[in-house]
Amino acid sequence: MKSMLVAATDPAVKASLRSVLKRGQRLEEAASAQACLDLMARRRFDLAFVDIDFIGQQCAPGQEPDYAAALRPFSSAGGGPPLIVLTPPERIRQTVSVVKAGADNYLTYPVDPHEVELVIAGLNTRRQIESELEYLRESFWRGEAQGLVRTRSPLMREVYENLEMVAPTRATVLLTGETGTGKSMMARLIHMHSSRSGGPFVAVHCGSMPDTLVESELFGHEKGAFTGAERRKLGKFQIADQGTIFLDEVGTISPTAQIKLLQVLQEGSFCRVGGEQEITVDVRVVAAANQDLAKKINDGSFRADLYYRLNVFAIELPPLRARREDLPLLVSNLLGRLNRNYGKGITGVDQQAMQVLSAYDWPGNIRELENLLERAYILERGRRISLAGLPADLVALEHPGQTQEPSEGQSLAEVRRRAVEEVERRYLERLLTAKKGRVDQAAAQAGVTTRQLRNLLAKYGMASRDFK
Repeated sequence: MKSMLVAATDPAVKASLRSVLKRGQRLEEAASAQACLDLMARRRFDLAFVDIDFIGQQCAPGQEPDYAAALRPFSSAGGGPPLIVLTPPERIRQTVSVVKAGADNYLTYPVDPHEVELVIAGLNTRRQIESELEYLRESFWRGEAQGLVRTRSPLMREVYENLEMVAPTRATVLLTGETGTGKSMMARLIHMHSSRSGGPFVAVHCGSMPDTLVESELFGHEKGAFTGAERRKLGKFQIADQGTIFLDEVGTISPTAQIKLLQVLQEGSFCRVGGEQEITVDVRVVAAANQDLAKKINDGSFRADLYYRLNVFAIELPPLRARREDLPLLVSNLLGRLNRNYGKGITGVDQQAMQVLSAYDWPGNIRELENLLERAYILERGRRISLAGLPADLVALEHPGQTQEPSEGQSLAEVRRRAVEEVERRYLERLLTAKKGRVDQAAAQAGVTTRQLRNLLAKYGMASRDFK
């Protein structure tokens, strides 16, 4: 630290600070708060020592002291150097409040030169650690994460820029977008790029849990809290302490669970189901929703206050059809993963097959692309994915002449039966993709019973697990 400023009226303070100056360092003096601010506005300082009275003069008279507001002129002037508060011992309690409001440290009168050296050394160490962390973050985005975040899409570049800014903070993040757009991967990137990366990352799929179990899963339960609760169970929030919890499909949780979630976000505490002991946790929340939460607020199924707590920093992920320029990159990444899992050594996708993939609208987004490529990969006998491995209805969109036309030897009933089966099969594929393989929800959407839907899946040789 080459340039320092002291704002105090006691000459002994200035003498003590001058005694610790090393070659090349300079110390400027100010005898009032205004003189201090004037100097900070004109020159850049590496460190400032300011008397607590000068800070107190920035508080509104007759009101409860707002030290954060009082510090603002000092932090905004001259680029905001680290601030050390100078205080008499009897005002330590007040000084601690000033430090909590944003000051970096404090020294008591009479100022001991040895303590000054320790404080400066501590600030230097902290600055070095912060510089190293910033370097590691930048290195992560330049190198390690590039395989995950490569994009040619302006929409996705904006997403990654926002993610890079919010990841190192403590802010709650709300990821929105259609099903299958990669919200889970984004949540993991936020965790990996935060100061909590050494802590746990706990993902909770709220939509897959029955309403009766959501509270128990999130907050845990005590033994005997309900029928079947034979032992105490830790909730996901307690497991995620000092880390990140990802709440996928947060819009599906019950009203009771919403109240508890709001309490955790506001106070960092909760009680287990059937328990009275308050449990305190330090957990960062990343939530995701593929539903319109504002609409759910209007129909009364989602709390407005919880929405505002979750929506501190919102990032909307674009659908795949809005970022078609990224399709070759996504295909390349997915094929690399399939080669590691299956070892077939497929090198890419041929031109005709890529034309078909590029023309499709991808209602199931990246998840649908993953499922389709895995199927094509398994069926492919050559070194590149070809039309032969793609679904017939997908090929028909781009190459209608390549679909099998009915022959003259077939009866009209046979032609109708095959057409109905083909439409049914395509409908089931898209329905299960949209519902992530959940048969009960797919059946409800289709207007049939789960038994009827399972019979249809068996008829076409389909398994719900292939769509999860």
